[in-house]
Amino acid sequence: MPFQGLPLAEQRELVAELPDLGFTDVWSSEANAADAFTPLALASAWAPRLRLGTAIVPVYTRGPATLAMSAATLAAAAPGRFALGIGTSSNVIVSRWNDIPFEEPFKRVRDTLRFLRRALSGEKVTESYDTFQVEGFTAGLVADPVPPLLVAALRPGMLRLAGREGDGAIINWLSPDDVRTVVPHVHEGGPGKEIVARIFVMPGVDPDTARGVARRQIAAYLNVPVYRAFHEWLGREELTPMWQAWDAGDRKAALAAIPDSVVDDLVVHGPAEHCRERVQQYVDNGVTTPAIALLPPGDPADAVRALGLK
Repeated sequence: MPFQGLPLAEQRELVAELPDLGFTDVWSSEANAADAFTPLALASAWAPRLRLGTAIVPVYTRGPATLAMSAATLAAAAPGRFALGIGTSSNVIVSRWNDIPFEEPFKRVRDTLRFLRRALSGEKVTESYDTFQVEGFTAGLVADPVPPLLVAALRPGMLRLAGREGDGAIINWLSPDDVRTVVPHVHEGGPGKEIVARIFVMPGVDPDTARGVARRQIAAYLNVPVYRAFHEWLGREELTPMWQAWDAGDRKAALAAIPDSVVDDLVVHGPAEHCRERVQQYVDNGVTTPAIALLPPGDPADAVRALGLK
């Protein structure tokens, strides 16, 4: 959340209905629309049974102490119901939109994770990390319990960090089969780690329309360097013509070069029952928390109700 196509102020009724439809969580993201925390704060009051999570908050665009305060505030407002997901975001969001150098992303996430672990527990932090320094910060608000810390991860280094120092990983833009490749790296850090997957879903949309929307999303995301490297690592050679066309500046050819098979692998679409079965495949392959990201077109309320289990 928030759901696309419905003003945020008008989403109360739909959010309040989610638990009765069988949904357990709401997750937020942060790019160029709503921030990650405000929609969850609203949801915490609109539907007190729901768990809340960020997927994700960039580690660059808030100072470490400000990020800790935002997390502690929401965790205190919804005790035991909030999970903080952090990640690098992308060079587009960090550098182009926020004028912040996108440097040493692995170290920045690692350092932020280590700082948050101490700060959210109420410890006074004075530390020179590799990517920033903190001098004498003590959180004035400490939530009980302290929220779990999840790391957005794509390739092995970050996946292992999520399992080793985090409470789990947030994964994104992958197929159910890809989950089998990704999850073992997280579990190298120990058992019981949460695996949150952001899964793009379009229930009840005809195939041609769904694939048209999905192609635009795939082109927008998977040409960003971090996602391109991820899919190269996964061995998705079918996207090479898209990358070549994109690099040549031919956006129309790049869209046309995305095969239907890749679209159907990465974006769930079709009748609602098929969508539920496809999401279940992610769970069967190691995802513990499927986070549904609805794509337009259509009324988001109709889509949510169609995907509900009750």
